[in-house]
Order: sequence, then C-alpha cells, then structure tokens
Amino acid sequence: MCIRDRLTPVAIKAGRMLAQRMMGTSTEPMDYTNVPSTVYTPLEYGFCGLTEEDAIKNNAKDSVLVYHSSFKPLEWNFLESREDSACYIKVLVHQPTDKILGFHY
Repeated sequence: MCIRDRLTPVAIKAGRMLAQRMMGTSTEPMDYTNVPSTVYTPLEYGFCGLTEEDAIKNNAKDSVLVYHSSFKPLEWNFLESREDSACYIKVLVHQPTDKILGFHY
C-alpha cells in the first residue's frame, strides 16, 4: 500500500484507476504531479504542480518563466496592524505554450 496524498478526491481517483488496471481496461498509473497541497498555519502555504527546480529540469531553462508577486490576504483587509505585502506568490509558466507548470503561494 502506497500512502500518498490523503485527500478524499485523490483517493477516489486512485481507487478507480487501480480498479481499471486490475480489470485490464487500462494500464495508466495515477499521476500525483498536479495534486494541490497546503500547510495550515496562521498564514497558509499552498502549492500545485512543479517546483521551480523540477520545471527547469523537465524543460529548457529559457522556456520557463517565473513570476513573483506580493499581496495582502483578503482576511487581513480589516486589520490595520498587518503589512500590505505580507504574502508571496510564485507562478511558473512554460513560455512556448503558456501552460502553468507550478503555482506556489
């Protein structure tokens, strides 16, 4: 038994794909690459897709664009004691196709 992402929708899809492989109607394994994940802290961290290192490793370095930005979370709009740019976001884009490879915030 492989314990991966313990999210119900992921487990449902993995179970369906396992059943299809066992019945011989498919050979496709479960792809966990684009399963979003998060860490619940006072300021949450979440990501989906590839890391910057993996995106560059899987594609030509010149074809990966990295966008950085800062923002103020919605729940902080009513708090005067918080900075306007306390959160960070990074988006990795494959330049030739404009496909988002990774999203980190």
